[in-house]
Amino acid sequence: MSSEIKETSLQITGMTCAACATRIEKGLNKMDGVEEANVNLALEKSLIKYDPEKLSEKDFEKKIQDLGYGIAKEKKEFDITGMTCASCAMRIEKGLNKLEGVTFANVNLALENATIEYNPSQISITDIISRVEKLGYEAHIKDNDKEAVDYREEAIQKQKKKFIIAAILSFPLLWTMVGHFSFTSFIYMPEFLMNPWVQMALATPVQFIIGKQFYVSAYKALRNKSVNMDVLVVMGTSAAYFYSVYQAIITTQEHHTAQLYFETSSVLITLIILGKLFEAKAKGRSSEAIKKLMGLQAKTALVIRNETELEIPIEEVIAGDIILVKPGEKIPVDGEVLEGDTAVDEAMLTGESIPVDKTIGDSLFGSTINKNGFIKMKATKIGRDTALSQIIKVVEDAQGSKAPIQRLADKISGVFVPIVIGIAIITFLVWIIWVSPGEITQALEALIAVLVIACPCALGLATPTSIMAGSGRAAEFGILFKGGEHLETTHRIDTVVVDKTGTVTNGKPVLTDVRVANGADEEEFLSLIGAAEKQSEHPLAEAIVQGIQERGISLKAVQKFEAVPGYGVKTIVNQKEILVGTRKLMNQYQIDISKILPVMEELEANGKTAMLASIDGQYAGLIAVADTIKETSKKAIKRLQEMNIEVIMMTGDNQRTATAISKEVGINHVIAEVLPEGKAEQVKKLQAIGKKVAMVGDGINDAPALAVADIGMAIGTGTDVAMEAADITLIRGDLNSIADAIIMSRKTMRNIKQNLFWAFAYNALGIPIAAVGLLAPWVAGAAMAFSSVSVVLNALRLQRVKLDK
Repeated sequence: MSSEIKETSLQITGMTCAACATRIEKGLNKMDGVEEANVNLALEKSLIKYDPEKLSEKDFEKKIQDLGYGIAKEKKEFDITGMTCASCAMRIEKGLNKLEGVTFANVNLALENATIEYNPSQISITDIISRVEKLGYEAHIKDNDKEAVDYREEAIQKQKKKFIIAAILSFPLLWTMVGHFSFTSFIYMPEFLMNPWVQMALATPVQFIIGKQFYVSAYKALRNKSVNMDVLVVMGTSAAYFYSVYQAIITTQEHHTAQLYFETSSVLITLIILGKLFEAKAKGRSSEAIKKLMGLQAKTALVIRNETELEIPIEEVIAGDIILVKPGEKIPVDGEVLEGDTAVDEAMLTGESIPVDKTIGDSLFGSTINKNGFIKMKATKIGRDTALSQIIKVVEDAQGSKAPIQRLADKISGVFVPIVIGIAIITFLVWIIWVSPGEITQALEALIAVLVIACPCALGLATPTSIMAGSGRAAEFGILFKGGEHLETTHRIDTVVVDKTGTVTNGKPVLTDVRVANGADEEEFLSLIGAAEKQSEHPLAEAIVQGIQERGISLKAVQKFEAVPGYGVKTIVNQKEILVGTRKLMNQYQIDISKILPVMEELEANGKTAMLASIDGQYAGLIAVADTIKETSKKAIKRLQEMNIEVIMMTGDNQRTATAISKEVGINHVIAEVLPEGKAEQVKKLQAIGKKVAMVGDGINDAPALAVADIGMAIGTGTDVAMEAADITLIRGDLNSIADAIIMSRKTMRNIKQNLFWAFAYNALGIPIAAVGLLAPWVAGAAMAFSSVSVVLNALRLQRVKLDK
């Protein structure tokens, strides 16, 4: 029997272009036991699904390192209390080293601390502390522990230093190049700068110290029988540098004017590093959505332990902790109210600006804001299990996954570099044999220009940066795409099937109508009916009782209660026999209801559920309840129809009620009286006639249809089962989010196509221009750097998208 497939995420360092990402992806996919591996260049992250019986995370790390790249890790120090001897330290160390995601753990008995290196994508600080506590000890994050180093920020600072040094050394060389032009003859040119050995002294550190990263990367690529962007850079700049060295040597020996290209190689390397610096900064901005979500989390919690109040870091909270939350504070973790009443601002989860009242037993969500009451709560979900952490995980997974359109770009970039090298060699040969026979200078310039302009960086960044920015911005609107493929598919949707209860409507019935028989007292009638229904567990009974109590009517005492399944209830209240239920119940007890039937049918035609009541064998009155329509439903459905999307309502409710609801919200097509298992069949029927169907639902009974549809959208206020089966979660429970999701998908796909067009256009136009000698190598370098930066900046426009409601 095969083991369960696991998923892991690793942060990769050292990638420079799409070819790097493709090479790592191919290498991981070839490993026995890997089901699927995706490598995202923009996020610098890999997402791997694998069989844990065949492979472990350490195997992936080794493979990635063998391919010439690194893994980003975090290191933390913890104070450990409760150790008494060396065996305690060994026990903790062994226990921590067995944790999945921990690279190494070192426990020092003398210092009573532990140093742990771990993968934050796989394991949290809460998990580490929890393991230590299970072993019988206590762990706390070291007070003087600095924030984990942001490896991306570290890389930016390193590139910045390299650029400054390269710019200082390259500027005199650039000066000599500018001085060669006739229109710049007025510029003063120091004689010593024309000396070949001075130029070599300036160019060599740039070529081999600043440019070392390109040589290392190119060597690793060639060693693994592949080529990447750095191979092109190394070939181009090395050709210019070594040809200049050769010219410097023969000039010294033969005393003639040298044809030097030191400035070409130096300026090229400087421009490429500048481009990478801009690119790294822009890529950092593309994960702003994740940073914003993480910024919502509380940093500390006030817990009661051993009858003492302690303020501890949020990572140290454990399930079952009793937490005190003061007015105005963030609720630290998910939990439930133990004591107190308050109102909680849940806007960050639901989008609702009105605070939600909370009392004993009600659920609380971490990072929401306690507005006005002091409460005591019990922690139920911590760390990665909280609602906010789950949202962050979905967004991260979506940003790390690949859309089908990206796979095409990856295939193209995989064969692109070898083709470019071939074109560059042909260009060189054509120049040196036919265009300028024996004239190596111009042939070399053309070769370098072709190699440099053709770097496929922009091609590799075109899709992932747009997916990241698009899915991140969507998350800010409460729309969680579970993967890049769903973000791509959504723009093709032409039919939206919505469930009625809890989707179009609020899913909570309310008392709407009371009609008493002639001459009866309404308050007395409701007091008796409320008492009868209070004993029932039926949702409609609950709605009736709540509606009566909201009117300030007290309920009578019940002497006897009997539920009549499918019919209603029979009770004795205040020595009176009360019947409440359907026509069938009234007919069974020979109650005359002929006069009220037209009124009852009219109420039902308006989507209400009417129930009849009798007192001591005489008809006494009618009460009606209805599931109220969400305020936003009508406007949202109109938006979808204006986008040329057909909206269909599907429900298990009766045809009459379904038709009444659909008319109220403007839906023309209704499929009613559908059993749960029939919903998926209805979706398949629509797909069979060529429709691209999105199914929107919130209940367990919607899960099969959500899974079958081209895109399943789960209302975030619904069940976990529905959200698990869906491709998109609409956190805010608002039908406007359907249109928002489709608009974000359309905008993202348009952005990807723009990026791919420009990426191809740069290369398609640049290569022939460079080949015919109309593009100086340094201009080619600037254009190549600009192409990558422009693609990333175009993707970042998605972060400013505004949705019209």
